[in-house]
Amino acid sequence: MGAKSFNVKSSIQRFRETRDIGGILEKFGILSAYVVLVIVATILSPRFLTSLNLLNVARQISIFGILAIGQTFVILTGGIDLSVGSVLALVVVLVGGVLPEYGIFAAILVGLAIGTLMGIINGLGITLGNIQPFIMTLGMLGIARGIAYIYTGGMPIPVLNKSFLFIGNGYVLGVPVPAIIFIALVIIAALILRYTVFGRYVYAIGSNAEAARLSGINVDLNKTFVYALCGLTAGIAGILYASQLAVAPPIAGEGYELDAIAAVVVGGASMFGGEGGMFGTFLGALIIGSLSNILNLTGVSPFVQRLAKGLLIIGAVMIKARGRKN
Repeated sequence: MGAKSFNVKSSIQRFRETRDIGGILEKFGILSAYVVLVIVATILSPRFLTSLNLLNVARQISIFGILAIGQTFVILTGGIDLSVGSVLALVVVLVGGVLPEYGIFAAILVGLAIGTLMGIINGLGITLGNIQPFIMTLGMLGIARGIAYIYTGGMPIPVLNKSFLFIGNGYVLGVPVPAIIFIALVIIAALILRYTVFGRYVYAIGSNAEAARLSGINVDLNKTFVYALCGLTAGIAGILYASQLAVAPPIAGEGYELDAIAAVVVGGASMFGGEGGMFGTFLGALIIGSLSNILNLTGVSPFVQRLAKGLLIIGAVMIKARGRKN
């Protein structure tokens, strides 16, 4: 009996060790994929590893990377937000419209408030309206983009405030300001997920929403807060977009939801919820940004780049699903 009990305990211990090793390999697998991509990119174009190009990549990934931070919270709960690119566009045009008359601080407050409001509406529609996240956020995609076009009449708004333009184009100690903001937000979000009660609730809801509800977690409130957070990050990204491009067009952010979701999924998050993290999302954003950059450097068509990103998402989900099955 003792020997049998010992064998069972040993089997359980080996199973746990195997799972731990699998998790480590999965995390380092993402990092390894990025290292391989950098090596291939350097071979294809010697300009890739130049400091000027790397800083350019850092600036480029900051906007959709910030969107990916909010998307990570949503996907961890088992949801999805397809509206982030359109919410970004709405924020961009409103910031561009408010800035000349009311100044930088008012424009930033409006951008953050509108982004958060759109996120809250998404969350309430999903929790109180019992609308599937895919449908609710798909509807918001059309609503936000439509309001942006109505507000501007389809015409871009010029952004001329030099102090505001510094946010998207300035440098601090040689590092682009958007990259600094992105990295700071990644760190803050990672700390929230790892060390706060809310972070534990996010994982619990994604793992099993009904079990979380039975354990006393207010699932609807926390889901709404997650979508509000996703809207807030879309607001921040919209402010950076308007500042970086010095123009506020209603077409802004088209396809950015694809980049944000790709960064989260490539970073190892499960579309079923409850699995993933900010470090993976950060690496996923680096992979997506570096891939786009090397395709640009080698003269590949932007249409092919969209194809590559789509294939990358499908491949990442297939690998993840295979890992879950095993």
